[in-house]
Amino acid sequence: MISAKHFKAVFMARNREFLRDRSSWAWNIIFPVLLIAGLAVMFGNDNRTVFKIGAYPAPIESEPFFELSHLQLIEIDDLDEAIVKIQRHQYDLLIDTQTKRYWVNDSSPNGYFAEQLLQANSTEYAREVTSGREVRYVDWVLPGILGMNMMFACLFGVGYVIVRYRKSGVLKRLKATPLAAIEFLSAQVASRLWLVMAITLSVFFGTHYFLDFTMHGNYLTLIFVLTIGAIALITLGLLVASRTASEELAGGLLNLFTWPMMIMSGVWFSLEGAHPFVKTAAQILPLTHIVDAARAIMIDGATLFDVSGNVAFLIVFTVACAFIGAKTFRWD
Repeated sequence: MISAKHFKAVFMARNREFLRDRSSWAWNIIFPVLLIAGLAVMFGNDNRTVFKIGAYPAPIESEPFFELSHLQLIEIDDLDEAIVKIQRHQYDLLIDTQTKRYWVNDSSPNGYFAEQLLQANSTEYAREVTSGREVRYVDWVLPGILGMNMMFACLFGVGYVIVRYRKSGVLKRLKATPLAAIEFLSAQVASRLWLVMAITLSVFFGTHYFLDFTMHGNYLTLIFVLTIGAIALITLGLLVASRTASEELAGGLLNLFTWPMMIMSGVWFSLEGAHPFVKTAAQILPLTHIVDAARAIMIDGATLFDVSGNVAFLIVFTVACAFIGAKTFRWD
């Protein structure tokens, strides 16, 4: 039998605990508002883009196809570079208005429907086959999925654990030992790093065996980039947990980082043609550099030198988060 008195006591105690933690309940109100506002800015336009159409050199507005709604027309300067973007699913259709030709990726669902619209509204364009091996969507999206999985494992795996240690008094006990903060944090990084990399590489090589992903680059280069990226994400999780004592607040802060990265870092779709502000904001997110570098290595065969800019950003980001996290870390 459940005692109503006992149930009420625990129920009221938990309510008081939550309401007295003002930072937590305030964040539970603020975060959804921020998330909705951000999504409204990015996707709130009623004239939403359904297809991204590359036009070289410029679309002919008198043609019926270019007057259709929900088409985002992107003027192209370099045709060869645009053909590569068709292969990588960054454009749904590429049209040369001068020579009356168009390119489409046969493995792109959006490309198929965009091609049907073009053929229904214009009979003048000839179909061209893209040179080289076409990149399947699963090849394109794999680096994003690996990066996203690393992001959740690193941020929540470190952030929640340290906050729970602090809330349960474990950190206060460790403070009484000769253990230094930098030693504790370094051990947390090393522990989470090998676990995340073991899981990530197992998923990659396991799925690669069955699905035969496109891999034009060096495996060691890819592993190196993923390792640097994992360290950057782990230090971000440590920074969030360095002074947070509430699991609810930690969850809100971690979501504040994960949601923008999941939407703006090119995990599921390309930001080609997005607003310049969105592109700029995406460049300050570590997951963007992880995904871009991994995608360049796998699809384009990029070398470590080619992705050195992404690696440099991740290293600087790691040092900054580790330094601030170590300086602001508290045991209780």
